[in-house]
Amino acid sequence: MVLKVYVSGMSGNKEVKKRQQRVLMILDSKNIQYDTVDITEPGKESEKELMQNKSTSNGGTVSDPDPRHPLPPQLFNDDEYCGDYDAFDMANEIDTLEVFLKLAPADTTAVSTAQIELKQENGEAKKEEAEAEKEKAAEGGEGDEATEKAEGEDGEDKDKKEGDEEDADKEKEENSEEKKLTATPISTSASSDGERHQASESLSELLLDSERAAAAQ
Repeated sequence: MVLKVYVSGMSGNKEVKKRQQRVLMILDSKNIQYDTVDITEPGKESEKELMQNKSTSNGGTVSDPDPRHPLPPQLFNDDEYCGDYDAFDMANEIDTLEVFLKLAPADTTAVSTAQIELKQENGEAKKEEAEAEKEKAAEGGEGDEATEKAEGEDGEDKDKKEGDEEDADKEKEENSEEKKLTATPISTSASSDGERHQASESLSELLLDSERAAAAQ
C-alpha cells in the first residue's frame, strides 16, 4: 500500500500551495512514507484524471469555494481515496491521521476510535466538573450566609440574655431597698417602746422613794 499525495506544482492559487506544503510537512514530521504526484507534469494526465474522478471532496478554498474540478492536495492510499486537505487537517488535530490515511490495521483503528471517544468523554467530564464547581461555589455562598445569619441570631440572644440579667439585678436591688425602708420604722418603733418602759420604771422608783421617806417621818 502506497500513500499518494496529489499536488499541483504550477497552481496559481496561493491557498492551494500553502495547503500542499502543510500536508507534506506534517507527513515528514511523522515519518510517514508517501509519493508525491504532480498532476501538472507531462505524462501525468492519467493520474490527473484519476484524482478528479475519484475525489469525492472538491478541496474548495476561500477564493474558489466551489471549483469545477477537485483541487489538490488530494490524498489516496493506492487507488483508494482518503480525503482532501480539510479532512486531513481534522484527522491530524484529533490524532487519527493513520486511520484517515488507511495505514493503521483494524486493531489500531479500534484503539484510535477509542481515543476519540475518550477525548469526547474527557471533554464532557471537564464540563461536568466545571458545572459541579459552580454549584459547589453557589452552595458555599449560601452556607456562609446561613453561618452569618446564625451568628447574628446568637449575638441577639446573647444581648437579650445580658439585658434580662441586668433587669433582674436591678429588680433585686430595688427589692432590697424596699426591705430596708420597711425595716427602718420597725426599728424606730422598737426604740420608742424601750424608752417609754425605761421612763415608767424611773417614775415607779421615784414614787417608791417618796413613800419610804414619808413613812420614816
